[in-house]
Amino acid sequence: MLNIPVAHAHCDIPCKIYDPMVAQVSALSVARLVDLILEQDAANRSLESENQFARLVTEKEAQAKIVKHEVSVIWGDYFKRPQLEAFPEIHELVHSIMMASSKCKQNVSREDANKLVELVNQFADIFWTTKDVQTRRVVAPYPPALAIVQPILKDA
Repeated sequence: MLNIPVAHAHCDIPCKIYDPMVAQVSALSVARLVDLILEQDAANRSLESENQFARLVTEKEAQAKIVKHEVSVIWGDYFKRPQLEAFPEIHELVHSIMMASSKCKQNVSREDANKLVELVNQFADIFWTTKDVQTRRVVAPYPPALAIVQPILKDA
């Protein structure tokens, strides 16, 4: 009906536009949502608080899923032979991120959320290193105020 010719693509997003920041923000969001869930008063639940609790859990799981998606896209589409040879540990790190994301979906543990943030930071550090971009650790300016890896960008 439309007679569209076959199209071929090799990336999920425009070439050379990769950034682990979405995964980092999502990992931080998991930690923040865990905090908010733990602040809920289980003894005094109203319909409104039950609704809020359900929303927090749903969003925590969605953010953990975003971490998995963002990391797997960068790992699968960006990392090629030169990067894999320079950082052979990337496969194990990505697997650890996948497992940590799943663990954060399965329970409500700040320790697990902190581990997820740290693993994603390690991934971000390796990613930027493959691009010859130096990084630094800074404390995020919003809750949960955990350290994140940022690229040191050049002035325009």
